[in-house]
Amino acid sequence: MYHVYTEKENSELTRVFIMETPDFEEAFEKAQKAIEGKPGLNYIIEQTDGSFNSYGDLIATVVAKG
Repeated sequence: MYHVYTEKENSELTRVFIMETPDFEEAFEKAQKAIEGKPGLNYIIEQTDGSFNSYGDLIATVVAKG
């Protein structure tokens, strides 16, 4: 599963969830559209298999950032 987020200038405090999808191409298209024409806004695409760590946090790997 892929999660798409936007954030301002690499600040996790401003991270906004956009969507979740099983298709990377769809995630990438939505990420590009989400930041289109918005300077200072970046996207992050994370991939997860649904596993959690011992603290209960979802384990995710960043697969694309821009």
